[in-house]
Amino acid sequence: MATSGLQHVAAMYAGVVAPPLIVGAAAGLSGTDLTFLTGACLFTAGLATFLQTLGFWKIGARLPFVNGVTFAGVAPMTAIIASAKDKSDALPMIFGAVMVAGLLGFLAAPVFCKAVRFFPPVVTGTVITLIGVSLLPVAFGWAQGPDPAAHDYGSTTNLTLAGITLLIVLLLRRFTRGFVKQIAVLLGLIAGTLIAIPFGATDFSPVASADLIGFPTPFHFGAPQFHIAAILSMCVVMVVSMTESTADMLALGEIVERPSDERTIAAGLRADTLGSALSPFFNGFMCSAFAQNIGLVAMTRIRSRFVVAFGGGFLVLMGLCPAAASLIAVVPRPVLGGAGVVLFGSVAASGIQTLVRAGLDKDNNVLIVAVSLAIGIVPITAPDFYHAFPDTARIVLDSGISTGCVTAVLLNLVFNHLGRSRDAQDVTHPMEAGEELASVQ
Repeated sequence: MATSGLQHVAAMYAGVVAPPLIVGAAAGLSGTDLTFLTGACLFTAGLATFLQTLGFWKIGARLPFVNGVTFAGVAPMTAIIASAKDKSDALPMIFGAVMVAGLLGFLAAPVFCKAVRFFPPVVTGTVITLIGVSLLPVAFGWAQGPDPAAHDYGSTTNLTLAGITLLIVLLLRRFTRGFVKQIAVLLGLIAGTLIAIPFGATDFSPVASADLIGFPTPFHFGAPQFHIAAILSMCVVMVVSMTESTADMLALGEIVERPSDERTIAAGLRADTLGSALSPFFNGFMCSAFAQNIGLVAMTRIRSRFVVAFGGGFLVLMGLCPAAASLIAVVPRPVLGGAGVVLFGSVAASGIQTLVRAGLDKDNNVLIVAVSLAIGIVPITAPDFYHAFPDTARIVLDSGISTGCVTAVLLNLVFNHLGRSRDAQDVTHPMEAGEELASVQ
């Protein structure tokens, strides 16, 4: 049970620590505070895993799910930080928005499990793709170095370290199997960090200054603040997260031969949303089920939820040990950037896999994906596109995930639900002549 639980932790560790690293760096946190934030996210991930696997009352799907910080919230949270006039208020704004979104999601869980038909693969695939694409610029920034103002930012040394780390991860994924293959990203981070030592890019001071035992003090970064624009942005993320979790529960239910019905899905969504609502008390972010662990269950055929609960216990212990949490702060940013290309690119690829099942042989779905992706990519390709809008509106507009999700949901309603417009069986590509035009020519 211990080794299987550790395997689940290893498979999702990089995914749990990446969001606090991104958000903490955007908020300008010191190494000590960054370590604290990472430990808090590990601690709250463990608590959320307990809620999902063990459960109580009508809370928890009681399936072998590992819960952790969702990637879907990273881009909106960095947008909230960018809009904050005082950076010290940024994290309290995020925590307040996550608490409200979590509570609203908890209340909506019984209804949402019935409304999931409005979030088909064409919507969820588009959103997941946007999540990965929105995060890739973060990986590219890391690859160049920690400080844009530094003289070595974007130097050949930094880019080489990023490239070596990426190569190591790819080689491990190609030529290994089983457990080693599952933790290729983690091994790549370790190898890249060791290689960076001779270049002077590795800083061990966070570990030296970290305590062996510590507790994530409630509201360490200040009391939560409640801003309507930030709340709306995180509510959109909550909808995306609940949609992903529903799909994950359906998939995992088939793997463990216990199909997820509406009751199970509602209980699972309550666990996700309650975990998200409680997480900010301990300085954590929005939680959701980790899809990569579903693959681990399928591969190992170990279906016990208590094994995963044991892994949640490891997460809690790691969160209570700042020295363990500080290890990730030692990893140089270029090394993180190299691994981030695989990590974030895999998220986008997962979205594309979902879109393949979305029925793109119909014009309606092609239009939904095309327009939603275009609108969602606007903040990446044209960061100042919404410069004339009020700052409160830009918190939502500058998040491609939020705008892309809303666009996909609305277009799906218009094209596939309201009036049921004509569905073409074959796609008419924009650059190809239609039949009528071809006959005229």
